[in-house]
Amino acid sequence: MSDPVRFLNAFAHALSVMTLYPEGHPSRERAVDAAFVEIDGLAPADGRRAFTFLEDEVVYGKQPLRDLKSWDWSHRLIAAGIQRLEFEDRISRDQFNAFLEEVSARVTESPLDTGDNRQMRTLGVRFGAVGLEGLPEVEASPLPLTTLDLALGEEADTFRWLQQEVQTRDAVPLLEAEAVVRSLSVAMHSDRRLVMPLLQLKEFDQYTTTHSLNVSVLAMALSESMGCRAREVRAMGVAGLLHDIGKIRIPIEVLTKPGRFTEEERRLMNRHPVDGARIILQGDQDLDLAATVAYEHHIMLNGNGYPSFHYRRECVMASRLVHVCDVYDALITTRPYRDAWPHEQAIAYLDERAGVEFDPKIVDAFVRMMQQGNAQVRVLAHNS
Repeated sequence: MSDPVRFLNAFAHALSVMTLYPEGHPSRERAVDAAFVEIDGLAPADGRRAFTFLEDEVVYGKQPLRDLKSWDWSHRLIAAGIQRLEFEDRISRDQFNAFLEEVSARVTESPLDTGDNRQMRTLGVRFGAVGLEGLPEVEASPLPLTTLDLALGEEADTFRWLQQEVQTRDAVPLLEAEAVVRSLSVAMHSDRRLVMPLLQLKEFDQYTTTHSLNVSVLAMALSESMGCRAREVRAMGVAGLLHDIGKIRIPIEVLTKPGRFTEEERRLMNRHPVDGARIILQGDQDLDLAATVAYEHHIMLNGNGYPSFHYRRECVMASRLVHVCDVYDALITTRPYRDAWPHEQAIAYLDERAGVEFDPKIVDAFVRMMQQGNAQVRVLAHNS
C-alpha cells in the first residue's frame, strides 16, 4: 500500500527526470514506473484520490501532509496553474505517462496565467486551477439594481450557528452555508430585479457575521453582472460567505480592539486566511474554491498583503473579485477604530488602488455595477 507523501515525492522525481532524458530512456522509464506504482497503490482519502496545493500546504483529501510543508514542488505546480490533482479509481500506465508529459510541459514553460482557471482531464486524471472559469470576454448587459427593505435576521442567525459549528467540529457544514447563499440569492432577485441588501451591525462583535453576509451578496451580484453562470455565482456566494471563517480563531477582544494591535495581535489577525483555508479543507470536498479564496483574499495584485507567497503568482479570479467586495464593505462599515466611509469615498479608493492592490477589470465592473441603473445600496438594520 502506498501513501500520499511517497507518491508525491516519486511524482516530483519523475517530472525532474523527464526534463533530462528523452522518451524511452531507461532512467526516465524507471522514474515513471516508480511513480505509477505509488499512485496505483494509493488508497483514497474521503472517497477520492485528490491533492490540493495551497502555497505552503499540501492536502490529501482533508488531511494536511505535514511532511510536505513548504514542499518546493508545490510552488512550481501552482505557478504552472495546477492547484488540484484528482485521480480516477484506476488509470493505466500509458494514461499516467501522458499525464506526466502534460504536467512536465506546463512546469518547464513560463508560468501560466492562472486567472483562466482551466480544469483539464487527461485520461483519468483531472488537474488545473481550482475555482471558476475565466471572466467572459464579452461584457454582459448591465442588470438593473434596486434596494430591498428586508432585515436578513434568519440568515444572520444561521450563519452564527454555522460559525459555532465550525468552532465545535472544526469543519464547515456545507448544506447550511449553501442554504444561506440560496436565501441571499432569492432576496437579491425578488421581483426579478437584482438587489443588494447590506446589513448594518448593531454591535461591533457582530462584524464578522454581517460582513460575511454582505461580501457574499456583493460577490454574487458582481459575478452575475460580469456574466458568470448561475452555478458559478452560487460558488462565489459561498466563497464570499466563508472568506473570513478563520477569524473564529481570533479572540473577540482582538477583533473589536479600537486601538493599534500589538505584534502578537497582528500575527493572530494575519493568520486568519491560513486558518480559514485549513478549516474549509477539513470539511466537504466541494469547497476547494472557498478554501482558495479564504487563503488569497488579502493578497494584493502586486503581491503584497498576507500570507506572503514564496514565488509571485496571480491569485485566482474568485479571490481577486472577493478582495474588491471585501474591502468595499469594510470601508463603508463603522469599525471600532474609525467611522464608516461614504460610498463615493470607498469607490474612489478602489479606483485609486486599481492596478496596485486590485484587479482593474474587476474594479471597473464593480464601479459600473454600482452606478448603472441608478443603483441605491441601502444599509439595513440588523435587529436580531
